[in-house]
Amino acid sequence: MTDSLTVRDNRTGQEYEVPITDGAIKAADLGQIKAGEDAPGLAVYDPGFVNTASCRSSVTYIDGEKGILEYRGYPIEQLAEKSSFLEVAYLLIHGSLPTKAEYEAWAHEITYHTFVHENVRTFMQGFRYDAHPMGMLMASVGALSTFYPDARNISDAENRHIQMVRMIAKMPTLGAWSFRHAQGKPYVYPDNDLGYTANFLSMLFKMSESKFGADERLVKALDVLFILHADHEQNCSTNAVRSVGSSQVDPYSAVAAGIGALYGPLHGGANEAVLRMLKRIGTKENIPDFIKGVKEGNERLMGFGHRVYKNYDPRATIIKKACDDVFEVTGVNPLLEIAQELEKIALEDEYFVKRKLYPNVDFYSGLIYEAFQFPPEMFTVLFAIGRTPGWLAQWSELVQDKEQKIARPKQIYTGDRTLDFVPASERWS
Repeated sequence: MTDSLTVRDNRTGQEYEVPITDGAIKAADLGQIKAGEDAPGLAVYDPGFVNTASCRSSVTYIDGEKGILEYRGYPIEQLAEKSSFLEVAYLLIHGSLPTKAEYEAWAHEITYHTFVHENVRTFMQGFRYDAHPMGMLMASVGALSTFYPDARNISDAENRHIQMVRMIAKMPTLGAWSFRHAQGKPYVYPDNDLGYTANFLSMLFKMSESKFGADERLVKALDVLFILHADHEQNCSTNAVRSVGSSQVDPYSAVAAGIGALYGPLHGGANEAVLRMLKRIGTKENIPDFIKGVKEGNERLMGFGHRVYKNYDPRATIIKKACDDVFEVTGVNPLLEIAQELEKIALEDEYFVKRKLYPNVDFYSGLIYEAFQFPPEMFTVLFAIGRTPGWLAQWSELVQDKEQKIARPKQIYTGDRTLDFVPASERWS
């Protein structure tokens, strides 16, 4: 027997059979349910798309109840431990792990494209001295569409490939330059003798030395953070990339839209909020009073709970381990002790356990970024660099999906109707 849903419309007494495929029904199938011949079909009201699937995707799998995150079927724990960010980027874009020859060609392509046109440099230098790095990144990524007008030819597979390579390659350059701009320091050009993440650190922190050499433990930790942020299903920014991309615009413009979505404090800025919370708590001794304030509704526990995960965020476990390597180099962030004690209490307290409030990826990532001496306004830029392969994989999937249409959600109109217009000469007399 075919899986289906039988719906009885109590307004008319009529029954409808709606097919169920992959645990979902098509919203269009509900459109056949009408109160009358001329009445509109039934629509779904779902603010924030809490229970609405907008696409079929083979990029990322999440089981929030069990705390599972997989890229193309590979557990995030294995990728973080055994892979590199560039290899994960290849996996997300191409759908499979590369052979040795494929990886070497991929790494060479990305290394070759790390430089940007000098006019991009001039463009970025035109921002005010106190411009937010994320605003600079969003604008400069969007501007790349003017440097590569052929990017509009999205139906050509080779063209799509080179644009995706360019964007993954240039994102660290643009991110690092936005960081240097805020500090009033000269921009550092890419050093293509270095790997992807080591080169990014060089562009961030190089001063007068002829060659910048970052500690390998820091390079590995940042590489892991990039992997953990590489994709996360249909989140706000990915939905923005897909929605804008559905108009068949070039990928630079679509990704700029994703950066804009990530800019918001409810999406990319959560780890900054965690740091502010930990600094406000101040000492371990103040934690009980803070917990009491949370229960009474006077305080907010940042970095706990997730829209998707109802279990321990698997990325939080990996980041917690990465903290040890980073602090071994930089020295322990005094806020770590407060964070660990806060986590211990929250995981044992029935109030939080009952509400399934577990640490998420943002709880520890801010501590690591601060140890790197990144100002809070750079946190979302780092997030965007890591998320770029995921955005592009989702965009590429969208472009090739025959079922996809230009995004155009329905609305439920709540305003006035059929008002009579009164000319200004009568209204104002």
